Formats: sequence, structure tokens, C-alpha cells
Amino acid sequence: MRVALHSVLKEGQESGYEQAHATVPEDLLEALRRAGITNWRIWRSGRHLFHLVDCEDLAAAMAALDKDPANQRWQEFIGGYVDHFEDTGGSPAEPERMTLGEVWELSAQAEAAERG
Repeated sequence: MRVALHSVLKEGQESGYEQAHATVPEDLLEALRRAGITNWRIWRSGRHLFHLVDCEDLAAAMAALDKDPANQRWQEFIGGYVDHFEDTGGSPAEPERMTLGEVWELSAQAEAAERG
């Protein structure tokens, strides 16, 4: 499953947020893997963050992470930078609303056209 998330930083926290992600704690990386998250990418445009999460089951992963001390420490720390998540009631654990459905891909269309 690939899930897109959108969050917004607190005013003036852009640089600090990026610095915090230069190297996240190893125990958090282990917690993410244990929860079934295979990749998590984040892009920033101004104060807006766009996340792309690859995992088997986001709701199950978030439930596991909610109980994990490493994630709890990280959320307490990173909460100083993040204002809120969009369209999720404050939590990214609603995959039915956030699942990324691909609309179009340039390379796929180009390959199909080449095949005829």
C-alpha cells in the first residue's frame, strides 16, 4: 500500500524540521520497520510537507507505532515543528482517505505508446 499524507509546519520551523530529519534516531528507524513501513519519503514546499509512505497496512502500522516508546519520544520532539496533518483529524492513520491512487505517469504512457 502506498499512502500520501500532507502536514503543515508551524510558522518559522522549516529549517529546524529539516535539521531534525538529517538523521532520525536509529531506534525510530527500527520501530518503523517493525511496524511494517518499508519506506517513508517527505518533500517540503514552504510550510507544507508531503509524505509518501510504503507499507502493508497503514492503520496497523500507526497502531503499533502509537505504543512504541521510540515513536512516542519522536512524536513529542517533532511535534514542536509540526502544526497539523491535513484531512486526517490530526492523525495520519486513516488510509481509506489518504491512499494514493495514481492518476497518470509520463513514462508509463510513453512506454505504452512505443509498444503501439
